[in-house]
Amino acid sequence: MGRNDRSSYSHAKRLLAARITLGRALKDALFIAVGVFSAAFGLEGFLLPNGFLDGGATGIALLVARLTDLPFPLLLVLINLPFLAIAFKLAGRSFALRGSASILALALVTTLVHFPNMTHDRLLVSVFGGFFLGAGIGLAMRGGSVLDGTEVLALALGRKIGISIGDVIMVMNVAIFGVAAWLIDLETAMYAMITYLAASKTLDLVVEGIEEYTGITIISPHHAEIRHMIANEMGRGLTVYSGKRGFTKGMGAHEVDILYCVLTRLEIGRFLTEVDKIDPNAFITMSPVKDVRGGIMLKRRGH
Repeated sequence: MGRNDRSSYSHAKRLLAARITLGRALKDALFIAVGVFSAAFGLEGFLLPNGFLDGGATGIALLVARLTDLPFPLLLVLINLPFLAIAFKLAGRSFALRGSASILALALVTTLVHFPNMTHDRLLVSVFGGFFLGAGIGLAMRGGSVLDGTEVLALALGRKIGISIGDVIMVMNVAIFGVAAWLIDLETAMYAMITYLAASKTLDLVVEGIEEYTGITIISPHHAEIRHMIANEMGRGLTVYSGKRGFTKGMGAHEVDILYCVLTRLEIGRFLTEVDKIDPNAFITMSPVKDVRGGIMLKRRGH
């Protein structure tokens, strides 16, 4: 390859990298913008007009706003400041700045954009308020940002104390709901729990996807037939590992092919049925997969 060819290749590579970076930045900005407006709609259209609460830093801001005359947007920014400081130490300046901009944008939208009060029905307020708020937080997370700093604090405490992030968040929210029950009333705290559950489940769906993927490992002497079934009948990609069985009763170590594939939960039933037809004694392990990129996850035409 000549000097001019290498120069052209390097230029094309830099151009491609810049295009990918710009495309990703625009995609992240779109996710965050939609997330901000979704969360603002959940707050302005459902929770704030009806005095409802949620968990996390947003829940604390809602609780303090209800008990005092302080404006919610100001409280949202102030309460999230310590969390953002922790984010600066844990995840760096870029993430902290992006999170600060997102939370500030949410505060500005809730101040300047006035959504109509959608309903006064308490159950609808708790469910749909949580839905739109959770969707907004999840979309912001897909864009690499945060609208609620609770997860950042949970991560920091989890590292120091040695417990899971989910446990830290649960303890924090139990404390918030307990204070709400004590200072306001038990019914408000109970509706706040419904709001939090709706928000957290929606957040999980947005971040992890509606389709839940499962990674499956198969060890069987009939691996060739199972491999053919996965690739040709189910139309899915798979990987074959070369392994070695451990010592078992009456049998020494020997070579074995290990199959690995990723399926959606809707396909697991059919997969197990087809495997049972080939080898009912096949060793199969399954584990949840958060997300999937690349590979053959969509059925090919004709299958």
